[in-house]
Amino acid sequence: MDRNRYRFLSRWPLPAPPAAVYTALERAEDYPRWWPQVREVTRLDDTTGVVTVRSLLPYALTFTAREVRRDPAAGVLEIAMTGDIEGWARWTVTAHGTGSLARYEQVVDVTKPLLRRFAVPGRPLFRANHRLMMRAGRRGLLRYLEAV
Repeated sequence: MDRNRYRFLSRWPLPAPPAAVYTALERAEDYPRWWPQVREVTRLDDTTGVVTVRSLLPYALTFTAREVRRDPAAGVLEIAMTGDIEGWARWTVTAHGTGSLARYEQVVDVTKPLLRRFAVPGRPLFRANHRLMMRAGRRGLLRYLEAV
């Protein structure tokens, strides 16, 4: 196992139709409005942007996100990431009961020197930090979907 590689999987059951959830998730520049840990998204062009995130731990991650796949019919949004983290992330939105299930998958290698230095002792904290960020994101998206 590479101590600087992380795999994450989150599932967000949401009481909104898949099309509404997909529309919210495809507008990455709006994430800072509803997801507190997404501090900034700066679009560079139609398919690329720079993202800065920071959760509970006192460090920020900045990376360039490049769209790899945008498929509304399949409910898939996928990006490639380079910068403080390198890898990919994918949202898959499907019908679930009377609402939706937003599935988030991410596989990344950490390149930020500070995080690499603390890879072994910090791993449980880094994973917990990610869980807190995802939990806050789901809550924020719920509020956002109720408002639109």
